[in-house]
Amino acid sequence: MLSFDEFFDRVAALTRQGQPFAVATVVARRPPVSARLGDRAIVFADGRMEGFVGGACSREIIRKQALEALKSRTARLVCISPDQTELSEPSVDRVVVPMTCASEGAVDVYVEPIVRSRTIVVAGVTPVADALTRLARAMRYEVVRVVDTSEQGDIEADARLPGTRVATLDLLPAVLGDALASGGDCAVVVASQGQYDEGALEAILPSGVSYVGLVASKKRGATVRDGLFASGVPHVDRLRYPAGLDLGGRSPEEVALSILGEIVQLGAQAAGVRAEPPASATSSAAGGPAAGATAVDPVCRMDVAVSGATQVAEVGGTTYYFCCGGCRARFLKDPQRYLAPTP
Repeated sequence: MLSFDEFFDRVAALTRQGQPFAVATVVARRPPVSARLGDRAIVFADGRMEGFVGGACSREIIRKQALEALKSRTARLVCISPDQTELSEPSVDRVVVPMTCASEGAVDVYVEPIVRSRTIVVAGVTPVADALTRLARAMRYEVVRVVDTSEQGDIEADARLPGTRVATLDLLPAVLGDALASGGDCAVVVASQGQYDEGALEAILPSGVSYVGLVASKKRGATVRDGLFASGVPHVDRLRYPAGLDLGGRSPEEVALSILGEIVQLGAQAAGVRAEPPASATSSAAGGPAAGATAVDPVCRMDVAVSGATQVAEVGGTTYYFCCGGCRARFLKDPQRYLAPTP
């Protein structure tokens, strides 16, 4: 377990490296629990944990909540308690999880995601591109202006602004790769008014960025889309044109606002997706557990990370995973009790 100084040195190093992670800190407890006030853990995007926030049950709950916090980019207070009366009081920033293991204690853990700022890549030197840069910077996006070499001098002032970079079109693949590194979130808007729409989109669409918008009329956008289809460019169906929500805006600032609104809306929708946990571990085509796979403990119904799981049992040719040795022992004593269909 890391000491106080070691813990924050580790956090500082990970932040400098640009790695996404979450910090979980015990802020309240009700014995009997093994966690102490101030106990901390780091949860990585792949589910690995460093540190201590409690026993097996609490650990798996916090692992799952930390991964969800990283996905939503929103901090939360996780209240783990056997008191069923508390379960009716969750809110957006407070999650209440029932403690189904043998312990009768309770623990509150504050989970804070540490992620890179969202990146928005704006291609073009147009009034909409300029307005989008200004609004995105006000929203604390990292902005990358991508322009033709001949246009660099036209936006030289942008290169000196905090949180803004300028790159040429030939560097667009590298810009996207850097923005997506270590789980970064990236949106791209092409606003060149036809000057290099197709060329930019040919580099952008295969990259897998979360949002690709084209500032163009419906007719012009359809023409660009059809040309990209004909050229065999992948993921053309992800192209959004005209970029932005239909707010009726006409000025460059209003159009920029509608584009950022659409990016925020789609990001919130993606973060809200919650896949139902499988009854047993998800497997890869090769027959092993998929990366990041989880299984449901048949005794307490808690999600358990398959990778590195130590409490495992095989019954009838099926492998089951458990949050702790107590659940495994109860299962093995009477498997059919826990495998019977729930009425």
